[in-house]
Amino acid sequence: MSGMNASKGTEAKIVVVDDEPSIRELLVASLHFAGYEVETAASGSEAIEVIERTKPDLIILDVMLPDIDGFTVTRRIRQEGIDAPVLFLTARDDTQDKVMGLTVGGDDYVTKPFSLEEVVARIRAILRRTREHVEDDPVIRVGDLEINEDSHDVTRAGQPIDLSPTEYKLLRYLMDNEGRVLSKAQILDHVWQYDWGGDAAIVESYISYLRKKVDDLEVTDEDGTKRKVQPLIETKRGIGYMIRVPRS
Repeated sequence: MSGMNASKGTEAKIVVVDDEPSIRELLVASLHFAGYEVETAASGSEAIEVIERTKPDLIILDVMLPDIDGFTVTRRIRQEGIDAPVLFLTARDDTQDKVMGLTVGGDDYVTKPFSLEEVVARIRAILRRTREHVEDDPVIRVGDLEINEDSHDVTRAGQPIDLSPTEYKLLRYLMDNEGRVLSKAQILDHVWQYDWGGDAAIVESYISYLRKKVDDLEVTDEDGTKRKVQPLIETKRGIGYMIRVPRS
């Protein structure tokens, strides 16, 4: 096992678990540069020991390990009350792996080969979600759009928006990942868990529903002037969807 301590002001403590030394070294260097404190493990059994000892803020966990697979590691640490979010690394773009990872208590996944920038972006999104929950701030905001996680109220420029449970779940997933493009496959994983058999058309339909309620909205300013809100939901053709405040 090797560790690399970050300087003062560390953003978070992360454990990287992978049996390939080259991948561990790349992740450690990249995460340390991004301001994280990093510990590593090369096997499932070593991972459990390191995680129990260090109590990390997040775990990057390879699915295919030489002794205990990543899903089993996750089950064991969850049984021990360790609730640190888990980002799975999988060499196979396999639907069953993704669904299993989310079922056992994982928070996200990346498929090898991956870009280091993508991994860091995923980590920041996961930590932002979990820290917002820990800090007990129930409101998620993107521009003038707000979701209250306690009451499930949704407002845009102070105007209430009525969403179905699925529309709410989709909007929250987009807002949790503000500024990041989400593929249809990722949205199916997190919003539907493949209940629709992986049919990407359902994502397009629900994005359309959301746009009508969230972006196709007329609001009245304090001086009585009516105006259309700026669209927040963007389509990246051939890639997926994202939500962000439009560039001026």
